[in-house]
Amino acid sequence: MLVDVVPVGDVSARVKRQASTALRSVYDCDVTIHDSQSVPSGAHDEKRDQYRAEEFIELAGRVGSGEKNIAITPKDLFYRRRNYVFGLAYLDGNGSVISTYRLQTSSDGGFSNQSASEIFSDRVRKEVVHEIGHTLGLEHCDNKRCVMNFSPTVREVDVKEENLCGTCQRNVL
Repeated sequence: MLVDVVPVGDVSARVKRQASTALRSVYDCDVTIHDSQSVPSGAHDEKRDQYRAEEFIELAGRVGSGEKNIAITPKDLFYRRRNYVFGLAYLDGNGSVISTYRLQTSSDGGFSNQSASEIFSDRVRKEVVHEIGHTLGLEHCDNKRCVMNFSPTVREVDVKEENLCGTCQRNVL
């Protein structure tokens, strides 16, 4: 399987590396980094001052060259009535997105031995693996340690591991 990482906006080389490393490690797949793309026109909601996540998924699916494609953006995303999302993917789809915007916020999750940049990198890796998991047919998992666990806050992202639990690993298509 080939996953194409599609940077949208100003995405650092470190974030692209972290995403690529995590995808290779968990899914044993090939990863390419696409040329940077502009934010999709019409994605910005002026009333909310946020961006529609669906627009980024469509962009990733349209320009990405992989069987699975994931947009990465520093923009603050929302989906429908949710205040924000860290990422979004359609089950069994070929496009997905993560936002680094809220992954940079602090959490007092007991990770004092890690620097802020290490915590941020961990979160990026987990969210990329999570969203590609959805494109592979995985739904949210009840196991709090599994990367496929629904995590609406950074504290919950910090609790889960970067890997799939045994059940989710067996269910990967």
